[in-house]
Amino acid sequence: MATRFILTEYVEHALSQAIYDKLEDGSFAGRIPLCPGVVAFGTTLRECQDELRSTLEDWILVGLKLGHPLPVIAGIDLNRKPQREPVETM
Repeated sequence: MATRFILTEYVEHALSQAIYDKLEDGSFAGRIPLCPGVVAFGTTLRECQDELRSTLEDWILVGLKLGHPLPVIAGIDLNRKPQREPVETM
């Protein structure tokens, strides 16, 4: 059985939808349209990508902690409540 890393998959799919713009001063701006408020800037494209990943990860963690609804991305729904099995089943 293959191991799935749900949070990693969620981040990767979200980042695959990122939009980057080169600004007039030569720096870069990035955003993920499905994730409102996830925006980052960098002097290079790589720096902007790294900053966008960090911003997205923080946005997800804060959203989970505060109970904010997160968008379903690539069929991954982080809003579902965890399912717990009774201890007797172990």
